[in-house]
Amino acid sequence: LKYIAQALPKLPLPSLSETLDTYLRCMKHLLTEEQFNKTQNIVKQFGAPGGVGELLQSKLVERREKKANWVYDYWLNDMYLNNRLALPVNSSPAMVFPQQNFKAPIDSLRFAAHLISGVLEYKTLLDARALPVDYARGQLSGKPLCMEQYYRLFTSYRLPGPDRDTLVAQESSVMPEPEHIIVACKNQFFVLDVVINFRRLNEKDLLTQLERISKMASSEDEPVPPIGLLTSDGRTEWAEARSVLMRESTNRDSLDMIERCLCLVCLDDASGSEQSDTTRAAMMLHGGGPSKNGGNRWYDKPMQFIVGADGCCGVVCEHSPFEGIVLVQCSEYLLKYMIGSPSKLVRAASVSELPAPRRLRWKCSPEMQKLLTSSADELHRLVKNLDMNVHTFSDYGKEFIKKQKMSPDAYIQVALQLAYYRCHGRAVSTYESASMRRFQQGRVDNIRSATPEALAFVRAMTDRKLTSRKMELLRCAINVQTKYTVMAITGMAIDNHLLGLREAAREMKMEKPEIFKDDAYLISNHFILSTSQVPTTVEMFCCYGPVVPDGYGACYNPQSDHIIFSVSSFHENPQTCSVKFVKCLVQGLQDMMDLCNRCNGGPDPAEQRRNNETTETKGKTSQDSTKSQPTNPQVLVKSPEPSFTEARTRTSAKGKF
Repeated sequence: LKYIAQALPKLPLPSLSETLDTYLRCMKHLLTEEQFNKTQNIVKQFGAPGGVGELLQSKLVERREKKANWVYDYWLNDMYLNNRLALPVNSSPAMVFPQQNFKAPIDSLRFAAHLISGVLEYKTLLDARALPVDYARGQLSGKPLCMEQYYRLFTSYRLPGPDRDTLVAQESSVMPEPEHIIVACKNQFFVLDVVINFRRLNEKDLLTQLERISKMASSEDEPVPPIGLLTSDGRTEWAEARSVLMRESTNRDSLDMIERCLCLVCLDDASGSEQSDTTRAAMMLHGGGPSKNGGNRWYDKPMQFIVGADGCCGVVCEHSPFEGIVLVQCSEYLLKYMIGSPSKLVRAASVSELPAPRRLRWKCSPEMQKLLTSSADELHRLVKNLDMNVHTFSDYGKEFIKKQKMSPDAYIQVALQLAYYRCHGRAVSTYESASMRRFQQGRVDNIRSATPEALAFVRAMTDRKLTSRKMELLRCAINVQTKYTVMAITGMAIDNHLLGLREAAREMKMEKPEIFKDDAYLISNHFILSTSQVPTTVEMFCCYGPVVPDGYGACYNPQSDHIIFSVSSFHENPQTCSVKFVKCLVQGLQDMMDLCNRCNGGPDPAEQRRNNETTETKGKTSQDSTKSQPTNPQVLVKSPEPSFTEARTRTSAKGKF
C-alpha cells in the first residue's frame, strides 16, 4: 500500500491567476452588479504583481514541497474538526439498507451476528493490506487511487475539543489492535470481545453473546443514564461534558473502551413509525430522538451499524476519516457477504466457556444529569427540524441519459439547478464533491455546479419564447459542468486553493486579506445546495442533512432505469420545503426528457410515462414477494457500472452560517 501511495502524484497547486479568474466567473451571476464590481476590484488588488496573493502563493509552493498533500490539514480542520455543529444530521451521513422482515426478536440478533462476521472478514482484509486497489472510473478512468481512507474505517475516533476536535488514529505500534466491538442496547453499552484466547468468535458465539447482551439490557433494574446522548450535542458542549465525565475513574474506563473499539453495533428498539424510505432515512440520521433510539448511539466512532427490531437497518458514519465511497464499498462488501455466505450458526467449534459480555458503567453526578437533559433537548429540536424526503424517480434512469450522449451526473446536476430555480427563482452557491484520490492523501474538492450556462438553461425552461434554443442551452450547460468536473478531479478547482491561501495568511499572522472578508467569498461558501452522487450496486441509498439553515441536502443514486433522491431541509426555515423541491425536481426531469425526445425524435413523452407507470406497478408486486425470507438480508445486487466520476461523495457541513 505504501509503495502505491508514494507512487501516486502529489496534489498540484493551480496558478493564482487561473483560480482568481475562475472565482470571478463562478460568482458573477450569483451577485448583484454592485457586489460584483466591488469583488472584481478586491480580486484585482489581491492578484496584483508583488501583492499579497503572490506572497501567499509562494508560501503554498513551499508547503507543497514539504508535505505529501499541501491542503490536507487545512481542509480537514475547515471541513470537519473546526465545525462546532452536532454530528447527527449536520455532518454524519447514513447508508440505509433494504427493509428487513424480522418475524421474531432472534431474527434481528441473527442479522447482527451475521453482519459482525462480515465486519471481521473485512477487517481481516484491511489488516493484511489485501484490499484490492481502487482504480478511477468514468472521466479519466484507469488511474490507481489513494487507499488511505479505508484503513481509518475501524481504527480512528473523533475526539471532541472546546475549539477544535482531534481525529485520533490508532497506531498498532503504540497500542494493541482493538479486539472488541461495543454493542449499544437500550441506551446501555456492552463490550463484545470478538477475539478470545487468540481465536476469532464464530457466528454462533456472536449470536450467543448478543442474546446475553439483550437479556442484560432488559433486566437492568435501575434507570440507566443515556450517556450516548452527549455525543449528539454540539461539539463544544460535548467536549465540556466529556471533561466532567472524566473526573470519575469508572467513566474514564468506559470512555476508553468505547474510544478504542472497532465499531458500534446499535440494537435499536422498534421506532413505532410506519416504515418508508423517508422514515428509515430519518431514523438512520438521528435515531428518532431521546424518546426513541437517539441515546443508543456514540457519534464519535466512524462506523455505527444500526439493527432495528422493526427491520430498520443501516450504518451511520462519522465523516472526518473518510468519504462516502469508502462507506459504500464497505457496506456493499457486508451485504454481499451476507447474501453470498449463508449464516454459519452451526459450523466450527465454539469457545467452551464464553465470558459474559461486560456492561459499561457510568457515575452520573447532578451536574451530568443537567448536561444530559440539555443534550436531549438539543437532539429533540434537531429531530423536529429535519424535513426529509426520499423519492425514487422511475420515469427513467442513467441509460436514457447516456442515449442522449450526455453524462448522467452532469445531467442530474443541471436538473437540481432547475429544481431550485423553479422553487426559489434564483441560482445559489452549490457544492458537488469531487474525489481527489488520484493524488497522495487525496480527499475532495468542490465542483461548482451553479454555472452561468446552467442558469441560462433553467431560465429558458421557464420562458416559452426560447423553445428552439433549449436543447442547445442544455448541451452547453452539461458540457461546462463536465469540464469543471475534470478540472476538479485533476486538482485544478478553486475551493481548496482559496482555502489554502486564506490559511497561509492566518499562519503568517497577517491581517485577513480583503478577498476573504468580502461578501462574495461568504456567499460563495454558503452552500445552499449541498449535492452528491453516491451510486451503489446493491439496493441501498445514502442520505444526509443540509449544511446551512436555509439549504438543501440532495444525495442521488442513479441506476439504469431509476434514480433515488434523498432530499433534506429544515422545517424552521420558512423558504425551504423538501416535498416542494422533490416535486419541482420530478417535473424538471420529466421536462428535460420531453425536450430530449422532441429534439431527438424519441417516443411520445406522455406515452412513455404511462408505460413507466405500468412497469413500476409490476415492479412493486414482484418486490413485495421477496419479503418471505426473514433471516437473509433482502438485498438486490446489480452488476457494477462505472459511475461518472469515481467516488463522488458528499462532504459534510462547513459551518459557514
